[in-house]
Amino acid sequence: MTSINTNVAAMTALQTLQSTNSMMDDTQNRISTGYRVGQASDNAAYWSIATTMRSDVKAMSSVADSLGIGASTVDTAYEALSASKDVLDEIKAKLTTATQDGVDRTKVQDEITQLQNQLKSIASSASFSGQNWLSIDSSAASYTSSKDMISSFSRSAGGSLSVGSIRVDTSSFALFDASGTKSGIIDSGKVNMTAVTLGAGTSAAGTAGPPATSGTYTPAAPTAAFTLDSDDMISFTLAVDGGTAQKVLITKGIIDDALGTTDGVVSSANYAKVFAKAVDFANVTGVSVNATTGVVTSNSTGTTSTVAFAAGSSDSIGVSEMDITKSTVKTVDIKAYINIVDSAISKVTAAASTLGSVKNRIDIQTSFVNNLMDTFEKGIGTLVDADMTEESTKLKALQTQQQLGVQALSIANNSTQTLLQLFR
Repeated sequence: MTSINTNVAAMTALQTLQSTNSMMDDTQNRISTGYRVGQASDNAAYWSIATTMRSDVKAMSSVADSLGIGASTVDTAYEALSASKDVLDEIKAKLTTATQDGVDRTKVQDEITQLQNQLKSIASSASFSGQNWLSIDSSAASYTSSKDMISSFSRSAGGSLSVGSIRVDTSSFALFDASGTKSGIIDSGKVNMTAVTLGAGTSAAGTAGPPATSGTYTPAAPTAAFTLDSDDMISFTLAVDGGTAQKVLITKGIIDDALGTTDGVVSSANYAKVFAKAVDFANVTGVSVNATTGVVTSNSTGTTSTVAFAAGSSDSIGVSEMDITKSTVKTVDIKAYINIVDSAISKVTAAASTLGSVKNRIDIQTSFVNNLMDTFEKGIGTLVDADMTEESTKLKALQTQQQLGVQALSIANNSTQTLLQLFR
């Protein structure tokens, strides 16, 4: 039936054209934005998941930045420790030279002083983003030896969030400590040294005859066990037959060498062995030492032979305080200094090794976080990104449908003109 009141064909063509235009708008929007799901109304579930994951990716980006700062801080400390080791090697070489007879110790000390100042410069310069792990003040209220670097961000199945970190204990890295404890590797640790009082022991003057009847000194064991660190020492003197007092030192190296240990601990039961090793190390002339009992015997065959002991004091010295020009510093002191520097080199090497391990872990974690972010981005894209190949094909089809729809609507609208022809 043909009606002049209702053009059914035009209405149908118009509806089809409107539907085509709507689909074209959606397709063009997906092409222009690149998103198949650009808002919650497109797909509420996918949009919610993608929005949450995008937020997590931003958080992980901050984690990657934190790891970058941490890596730079570790690199700075590592390079400073490496440079410090080279300087310590030089100081050790200078001290070794100073043990030779005829060497001008003043000139050697001038070189050592410059190297000591260089160590201070290295430590004070080893700062990144306000953090300096090598030059510290452990007495400061804000100081803590544990440093945390944000390393991970995760979300559980229940939606709860957690932030992980890499903790670094920097207590063994410090070269200098401005506090009263002076616990750094390079600076002095005098206040760490517990005073040790050595007993007077017993002395016996010998008479004329062979060495077997000469004067002796039997060391008295300390009243309590004590421990020496690498920068601690105990000094005393032995005078043989009224001659010049010869200086003797007990250090951690001597203790460990005498007892076959590594902790520097001396007890009353094993003190004699330590005493004997110390006298032997000092090359005290004119005496022989019993390695089991520690008894010192004068080798003199004169009418009267004696071994006089003068109790000294406990002390501690760091690399930064060594001065070989002092009148009290003997060759045996310089030998002890060499051991102290060698111990400092070992500590610096161990600290650098630890930092190397931390840096390796940071690099691994950084790579993992970056790969994880890429995986998240890929997952988000799978959920919400538009397939541009598919959308372009769909757009061309819709453009064709639109053109046909316009033609159909035009034909439907012209049908009334055909009806007028019937009345002419």
